[in-house]
Amino acid sequence: MSAHDQIVKLRERMTEDLLQRTLPFWIRHAVDREHGGIYGRITGDMRVWKDEPKMLVICARVLWTYSAAYRVFGKPEFLEMAKWARDYLLGPFWDEANSGFFWQVSHRGEVTSDRKQTYGQAFALYALAEHFRATGLAESLERAIETFQLIERHCFDPRLGGYLEARGRAWGPLEDMRLSDRDTNCPKSMNTLLHVMEAYSNLLRVWPDPRLKEQQARLIQVMLERVIRSDPYPHFDLFFQSDWTPIGDHISFGHDIEGSWLLTEAADILGDTGLREQAREAGLALARAVYMHAVEPDGSLLYEADARGIVNTDKHWWPHAEAVIGFLNAYEFTAETFWLEAAVSCWNYIEERFIDPIEGEWRAKLNREGRPYPDYPADPDQCKVGPWKCPYHNSRACFEVFTRAKGRA
Repeated sequence: MSAHDQIVKLRERMTEDLLQRTLPFWIRHAVDREHGGIYGRITGDMRVWKDEPKMLVICARVLWTYSAAYRVFGKPEFLEMAKWARDYLLGPFWDEANSGFFWQVSHRGEVTSDRKQTYGQAFALYALAEHFRATGLAESLERAIETFQLIERHCFDPRLGGYLEARGRAWGPLEDMRLSDRDTNCPKSMNTLLHVMEAYSNLLRVWPDPRLKEQQARLIQVMLERVIRSDPYPHFDLFFQSDWTPIGDHISFGHDIEGSWLLTEAADILGDTGLREQAREAGLALARAVYMHAVEPDGSLLYEADARGIVNTDKHWWPHAEAVIGFLNAYEFTAETFWLEAAVSCWNYIEERFIDPIEGEWRAKLNREGRPYPDYPADPDQCKVGPWKCPYHNSRACFEVFTRAKGRA
């Protein structure tokens, strides 16, 4: 099969999963009709935890996903779902007194974590900009711009660059700035910087403001000069002191392959020729390192390593979604067929192992052999819907392949 035909076929397979399984799943199962918003957790055996808190990130990612789905496919049920998520984002999650978005609310919508996590602000911005792209609703763009200004006013480090992890309810300092219990308490992290960059890219598509362009260029430069490390091979450092001293040596293959294409996308949208070339070189180096050190013979990805070698052999859903885009992105830059083969092989693994053909959506985590853990149905860390389990990564992979392959059909 020619490369052209492989890409067209990949687009067809991924679009089928998106339209037949992923997007209908969230509309059918995840909408809380009693209290609003999206349920906080649904386990692998489809039990809904109706009293689970609701996280800002999930609400924002659902808004982004269904806004993008409506923009691409024009189906009214996607617009309705986007409106449902937007109303909740700008309702219980919005801080009327201090502006910005709360991190967590109860199942009824009462504030249970009033911190202003920069990561969460970025995803809200990202989603609102996408909603404007899809609908032209001025209020969504206005609120996205306001959120950009809040991030710049309260989270940007004008002396050393980058963005602080979190602020308090009234935007004051916090001692504990962790994104989750599993993260390191530090002033700056790769993950937050990556998604601020992604959010700014989306806002630039609809609001090419000079200040936004200036800050995006600074952030791309920080990613290139401060966050990427070459030893033992190109990868992102994950956690930093304020002065960019790295904390720890963990390597996240999912973030590396995700960042490989988000970095090049950001530079392309910005339109700076010099940064574009640097970003492409760095993105290819990151993708190549993931291909060499994380990809298994069956096309799947190992999860984590450190300077001494692999430390986590589990297979998680989201790095596989990112790998399909990251490898396809590398193929588009180089025309080297092994990249396309890697993207297709990864999707083959996803179809065979991660996708739930009965209920829809993807399983969250598998062991190295590609099987769910024995306690999968009830384990909250292996849920279908949860604090970090959402339709964003897998849907975004499908949107990217759909768009990139559109001209080849």
